[in-house]
Amino acid sequence: MAFLTHALPAVDDYVEFFSHQQLPVLRHTVREFDAMREEIDSVSGKRVASVVLGDPLMTMKLLSHLEQHRRRSQNHDITTIDRAIIMMGITPFFETFRELTTVEETLSAHPKALIGVLKVIGRARKAAKLARDWAVIRHDLDVDEITVAALLRQATDIVCWIFAPTLTQQAYALQEADHTLRSSDAQRQVFGVSARDIQLALVHAWKMPELLIHLLDESRSDHPRVRTITLAADVTRHLAHGWEDDALPDDIADICALLHIAPDALLRRLNAPDSAFSRFLPPDA
Repeated sequence: MAFLTHALPAVDDYVEFFSHQQLPVLRHTVREFDAMREEIDSVSGKRVASVVLGDPLMTMKLLSHLEQHRRRSQNHDITTIDRAIIMMGITPFFETFRELTTVEETLSAHPKALIGVLKVIGRARKAAKLARDWAVIRHDLDVDEITVAALLRQATDIVCWIFAPTLTQQAYALQEADHTLRSSDAQRQVFGVSARDIQLALVHAWKMPELLIHLLDESRSDHPRVRTITLAADVTRHLAHGWEDDALPDDIADICALLHIAPDALLRRLNAPDSAFSRFLPPDA
């Protein structure tokens, strides 16, 4: 396992470097899998899928594995975790993913980076939950696809924390020093490129399903499904700074327009505190 300690010349160089690293998973994931192996005859696919969906890294590993080992007879992409587990079968799944390294082990010498990546993973989980809720409101044809895509929306940030911890800490430090600095600008100052610059190239290189690649493509932001995923990631990131974050009023307005619901209804769904409502509602509301 190698750590990246200096900026690389171009996006392709980052993709090449990251693609040669073995993705770790969360320690909790390994423990859950070990427990399920002990009772494999009674383990359901839904139980396995639930653990996978709690870990963006394991989600990436599973979908990438299926695409790389795609059967000739398979004429469609596997874009949800439930379908992925069904495709593999319970026993072959546990045989395939028997030897897993953990994020905690990988970053044992970088405790600040470990805290950083766990925070991003927490936001990814929250964004996936929000996107799923909004997809239901929108009567999306497949809310599970939206859930997976939203979970993977922060994939590059997660990978950078794991394999380039020092550089990633530098980028975050720039934002801590200047709260007006956009994350993409901070990343470009340190890495020479932004996480978004890397994202689509990386998911292509890791052979993610084509539909998920489309859903992660921000150039398609006029599409309601892509917009759902993008807004879920944005509002989750901004809420991490508290309900006073300057970007939240625009987020709330955009989400209301997407879902065709009133601001007070959205704020209740987001569990906003009563003290925050006045920021987002008209004076006479």
